[in-house]
Amino acid sequence: MSNAPAAPSPPAVVAIGGGHGLAATLQALRRVTPDITAVVSVADNGGSTGRLRANSDQPAPGDLRKCLVALSEADSVLAQSMEYRFSGGELDGHALGNLLLAAMSEVSGGLSAALAELGALLGITGQVVPATVEGVELTAITVGGRVVHGQVEVMGTSGIERVVLNPPDPEVSAAAVEAIGRADIVVLGPGSLFTSVLAATTAPAITRAIQESPATLVYVCNLRPQVSETSGYTVNDHVAALARHGIVPDVVLFDPDLIGDAVGVDGALATKLVAHDTAVHDPALLADAIGSHVQSWTLRRRMV
Repeated sequence: MSNAPAAPSPPAVVAIGGGHGLAATLQALRRVTPDITAVVSVADNGGSTGRLRANSDQPAPGDLRKCLVALSEADSVLAQSMEYRFSGGELDGHALGNLLLAAMSEVSGGLSAALAELGALLGITGQVVPATVEGVELTAITVGGRVVHGQVEVMGTSGIERVVLNPPDPEVSAAAVEAIGRADIVVLGPGSLFTSVLAATTAPAITRAIQESPATLVYVCNLRPQVSETSGYTVNDHVAALARHGIVPDVVLFDPDLIGDAVGVDGALATKLVAHDTAVHDPALLADAIGSHVQSWTLRRRMV
C-alpha cells in the first residue's frame, strides 16, 4: 500500500468580466485548471445582443456566448457555429449563438438552465454563469454629475466617476455567488474597465461576495487607455476606479510596455502580456502570469 500523499485538487478559479477580454482570460485558465467559473456581465445593449434585448426581457447573451466558445475545444464545429453571423434579411448581423441562447432560455425555463445545457453540448471546461439573472441597464455618473444610460453610451463617455445598475440591486446568479465564495483565485478582466469589469461586479451581492471571499483577487489591467471610457488612464487610475466601487485587488497584472504609472499600487506586477505580432492579451502569456499565482497558492496549501 502506498503512503504517498494524495495529489492536491486543482485550484478553483473564478473569472469575472465580459467581452473579448474575459474570453482571453478563459482561454488562459484552461491551461491552468479545469475548475473554472466565468461570471459574465449581461448589461450589453449593442449589436445583435441589443436587438434581442429590445424584443424580450432576457439578459444580454453576447458575452455569455463568447465565454462558452472560449471554454470549448478550438476544433468544435458547434463552437465555431456559435460565432457565425447571418448576412442579409431579417437575421442580418445576428450571431447564431445569441439566437440559440435566447431560444434555449425560453424552452428550458431560464438563462442559467440554457447555459448549463449548452455548456454540456459544447463540452466546455468549467461553467459559464450570468452575473445577474435579470436584464440590467448600466448607468454611469461622471465627475461633473452627468448621468449616462446604456453600456454602448457609457463606453463613449469620459470622466466617469462610478457606474451603477438599473435596477440597483438586481437578483444575481446563486451559482456566481457560490463559486466566488469557494474560489481560491478570482480574476477580474482584462476588458473595458467600466463596461465589462465593473458592469459584472457592481451588483451589490456580487461586490459583497468578492469582498468576503478568501480568494486571491487578481486584476488584469487593460493594455492601453480606451477612448473614451478610460482616456488617459494609468494603472493607478484603474485601481482607484475599482476602489471607488469597493473592489481592492491583491495582485495587479499589467504590461509596462503599453500602460504605465503603477508606482504605489499594492501588488502591482509588471509582466509581458502581449505577443510580438498582436495587439491583444496573449492567452499563453496570461496563463503564465496567472499560473504563477496558482503555483504560489498550491505551495501555501501544501504547507498547511
